[in-house]
Amino acid sequence: MANSSHKSMGPIEWSLLIVLSIFWGGSFLFVGIAVGDFPAFTIAFLRVVIATVVLWTVLIALRVEVPKKPSVWASFFVMGTINGAIPFSLIAWGQSHIASALASILIAATPLIAVVLAHFLTTDERVTVGRLAGVVAGLFGVTVLIGPEALGDIGNSLLAQLAILLAALLYALASIFGRRYSKQGVPPLVVATGQVSAATVLLLPAVLLIDQPWQLGAPSTMGWVAVGALGLISTATAYLIYFRVLATAGATNLMLVNLLVPVTAIVLGITVLGEILLPQHIAGILLIAIGLALIDGRAMSKIKSLT
Repeated sequence: MANSSHKSMGPIEWSLLIVLSIFWGGSFLFVGIAVGDFPAFTIAFLRVVIATVVLWTVLIALRVEVPKKPSVWASFFVMGTINGAIPFSLIAWGQSHIASALASILIAATPLIAVVLAHFLTTDERVTVGRLAGVVAGLFGVTVLIGPEALGDIGNSLLAQLAILLAALLYALASIFGRRYSKQGVPPLVVATGQVSAATVLLLPAVLLIDQPWQLGAPSTMGWVAVGALGLISTATAYLIYFRVLATAGATNLMLVNLLVPVTAIVLGITVLGEILLPQHIAGILLIAIGLALIDGRAMSKIKSLT
């Protein structure tokens, strides 16, 4: 079978991956704001509740048929656990103890984990030297881009850092598990809706038993805006793109979004907020670009054909 990274990463997939990186890059900002007003489980719960309401509204408006097979809904609950409830909670809790910059570096380990897992758990996404070198180069590029000073706290708040890394592991597993839906013919809209619905059910007991939100103080307006954006943009819309790219490009390619997230954050900061472009930004972006080219493989194949 052809390698999915060579077969499916066309202009549309790369464009969607960039859009997804913008939406997920914003999630670190939104969570960073929300942790000032809400505890971790409540942030994760509000995130999926908002996404659930939005996606079910779209499903009903479009009159899309929802699968009724128990096996399909069981798989939605698996995805809701490993791609929603647990990692969302871990990231929200982790970001309450470490800086967003360090969190984004740690979550950038996701494609490296996905490359290794996909090699053992799939038949069409085997690891190659070029792909592995590309992921390592990209991860190093993320560190350079954000700044090595972000690693200054790497020895502090160890549990928070492990929480982010565990979220990265779960995201990688979810990308591999989620491949089944394209083979089953389940549309991305239905999968995204099923996943966030399951995550909502799973998180509700934790919110009621642990966070007890009725005992919290009144959240700020910015706190509500942050969780609203988190649910609408970084969850509902983002997961429609996520499952679309997963269906055509495969698990390993999808996880490249975690290398692109810091790039889009820097670019948006420069173009929208007027931040200064530093030499480390250029070096980091170039390293990430080299890494993506190595993973994609086509540029290297053309170079070899010319030699």
